[in-house]
Amino acid sequence: MRIVRCVLLMNLFLFATAAKAQDEKRFLKYHIQRLSSSSMHGRGYVFKGGEKAAKHISNHFRAIGLKSFDKDSSYYQPYFFPINTFPGDVLMKINKTVLVPGEDFITDAACSSYITDGTIKLKHIDLKNVKDSVKWRDVLKRVANPEHGYYLKNVDTVIKYFGYNTRSFPKAFPKGLFILPKTGKMIWYASTDNVPATLVTVQDSVLPKRPRKAAVRIEAKMNPNYKAQNVIGYVQGTEQPDSFIVFSAHYDHLGQMGRQAIFPGAHDNASGTAMVMYLAQYFAAHPQKYSVAFMLFSGEEAGLLGSEHYVNYPLFPLEKIRFLVNLDMTGDATNGITMVNAYANNTEYSLMDKINGLKGYIPKINKREQTRNSDHWPFCDAGVKGIFIYSNGTKPYYHDVFDVAKEISLVNIDGLAKLLIGFTEGLQQNTP
Repeated sequence: MRIVRCVLLMNLFLFATAAKAQDEKRFLKYHIQRLSSSSMHGRGYVFKGGEKAAKHISNHFRAIGLKSFDKDSSYYQPYFFPINTFPGDVLMKINKTVLVPGEDFITDAACSSYITDGTIKLKHIDLKNVKDSVKWRDVLKRVANPEHGYYLKNVDTVIKYFGYNTRSFPKAFPKGLFILPKTGKMIWYASTDNVPATLVTVQDSVLPKRPRKAAVRIEAKMNPNYKAQNVIGYVQGTEQPDSFIVFSAHYDHLGQMGRQAIFPGAHDNASGTAMVMYLAQYFAAHPQKYSVAFMLFSGEEAGLLGSEHYVNYPLFPLEKIRFLVNLDMTGDATNGITMVNAYANNTEYSLMDKINGLKGYIPKINKREQTRNSDHWPFCDAGVKGIFIYSNGTKPYYHDVFDVAKEISLVNIDGLAKLLIGFTEGLQQNTP
């Protein structure tokens, strides 16, 4: 009889554990779907996408009873920045082929409007042998007529020899239309700049054999004073309320390229945002010795602007942060996670690795050196101890229209949630 009772208790425990994991995944899946739905417009800068996402997060914080640093009980930290947007049409036809925005072509994020009256001829220019400043200046003189469209081949040669990057290359061109064929993945981005030129990258697989003419309608609009907001709340500590552990993620994404192409950003970074929202709900029900703050930043895709604003105007002294964990792209941990800035925080890495070794939450925790590509960086640069975690095992959808909720597996993400909870508890035990 005792053996039967033990078996029943063990089965109940396993059932409860499995149910808890399903609850975690259900929560994460729901909020990833909401944040990356078409109603959020890519959580960007047109059709109030960013505002809708911020409201969704703020409503959750209020529902679970998080405290606010604002005297008016608002979770918002507002600020402003310039951003180039595409609120109208972004359409293109080459010869007789109508291209699909976001799939067949993308504009440069900094480009200006360009609308043809009917079709314009395309002049072909091969940049393969443009490897010195004399030839490059000659090319720029030849493309100085905005009434023509220019089809530029072998653009990579110029980028390589003159040290251009994604953001600097468009600034080299005068006003006009420039079509750049490309093989492979196209990556869009957000830009706080606006350049005279209109650069359009097109998948060469959809191009006619001999592109001769183009009809284009690209409507861009520079917003010099876009109002954004970080969304921030906290659970007060039971013993040391002036010391903080911080979980952060960016909730913004790229928004829309015209009316047709939405960049959902399910993995980047609805997944990290949903995880921070889950941790906020957990710690609201399980207060810790330290206060735990939850910071969801906007403006990351435009250059870490939200986290940079917070560091410049903190809501409590930065030196009160015991440790910061930034979560960016945490939708699939099939192959574990990577901890950025692990070498500078070896004690914390060892703590997390020890917890994972005992519990087996995820397959592996990889170590990586410091990087500047997510919202942990402004904090670390200001002297705050912190790390950036991303998951390993995701599909190759990044900054494109294919980063949708159905492509996220959430494998081992319930384990990552448990690991972060155990890590938070461990940090407080290891600190006087």
